[in-house]
Amino acid sequence: MAKPGEDKARKAALTLLQGVRDGLSLADQSASLKALTPSEQARAARLAAETLRHQSRADLVLADYVSRKPAPQIADVLRLGTVELLHLGGAAHGVVHANVTLCRGLGKRGNAAAGMVNAVLRKVSRHQGWQDLPPQPMPDWLRGPVVAAYGEDAAIAIEAAHQNAAPLDLTVKSTATTLENAEPLPTGSLRLRGQVQVSALPGFESGDWWVQDAAAALPVRLLDPQPDEHIADLCAAPGGKTMQLAAAGAKVDAIDISSARLKRVAENLSRCGLSANLTRADALTWKPEQPLDAILLDAPCSATGTIRRHPDLPFLRDGSGMAQLVALQSRLIDHALELLRPGGRLVYAVCSLLPDEGEAQIKAALARHPGLTVEPVTLPGVEPGWITPEGGIRLRPDYWPERGGMDGFYMARLQKPA
Repeated sequence: MAKPGEDKARKAALTLLQGVRDGLSLADQSASLKALTPSEQARAARLAAETLRHQSRADLVLADYVSRKPAPQIADVLRLGTVELLHLGGAAHGVVHANVTLCRGLGKRGNAAAGMVNAVLRKVSRHQGWQDLPPQPMPDWLRGPVVAAYGEDAAIAIEAAHQNAAPLDLTVKSTATTLENAEPLPTGSLRLRGQVQVSALPGFESGDWWVQDAAAALPVRLLDPQPDEHIADLCAAPGGKTMQLAAAGAKVDAIDISSARLKRVAENLSRCGLSANLTRADALTWKPEQPLDAILLDAPCSATGTIRRHPDLPFLRDGSGMAQLVALQSRLIDHALELLRPGGRLVYAVCSLLPDEGEAQIKAALARHPGLTVEPVTLPGVEPGWITPEGGIRLRPDYWPERGGMDGFYMARLQKPA
């Protein structure tokens, strides 16, 4: 039998899944979990995320046992139960009973479907071959450009990487910082294994480190901030890169258009004993009093490189608005270059898999700005195969498969003519 906390978590997970169907991200729905205990919140979030991550595989299994397409909420109950049984290894009796109870709580339609849900999930619990099912495909609007850019085999490898939740990576203030069961990565981050409570880890309260994917930590390392340099972090939230810049001793202007997001940056800086000048402004119009030594531009993008940690993204995006997004990125690059002193440097970065947001942006910027150059990459841990023809770094979720992968990213370091 399911425990009360598990039942609450399942019900919350079902609510999260319905929210995604209604166009809300999982992050947008965090307030709906506040009535739960921290452990229940974590379980609900995990159940919802894993169900989204494996929805197509669950549907393949269910197709063998469901003769008619169920109503959306009933389908979510079946998927939730299937993923819990076959992927998360839940005990059959408890999972089936709990999801039948969940179904009955959906009103008249749920009561009518409870018997079907019971019968189907009992059959699912005996299903063989879950591990042999193909990974969930990327949506067509994303898969097409990915195949065109990297090939079919790479697309399949990326989809396989998306099946696994992202590991927890940390950026440390001091290279002397170590953590038990943390693997030092070649690029300088620490990677933790398994489920952990971040706030309970040694060094959290003292601000020795912050959570930041290994790929997301590379743009600042590429920028190579120096003590006392005046550097702007445009589009700064949630603040990981701002903290890297501050930890290097730079004088940092952190710019973001959202007050709420800047508040989060301030909280992170405070915990880690770091400081930066936070300014709420549009990065397209903000100007410093004096030309800057360097700028980090982590531009708004499709975020298609972060599906491992945001499995709801493929269900929320349809590829529309890409032309406007690419145009905004170009304008941000041009504005950032205007803010630099002669000889200053700009790192442009996006957590995207799409070359239109990465490689093509840099090629276009070089064509628009005579004398602008891409500086060579000389970073520890960056493999030669990651370097692109124009001199940027292309990262993909299927890289480092033996270590647990990384976010998809593109970055390049530009130097303004002296």
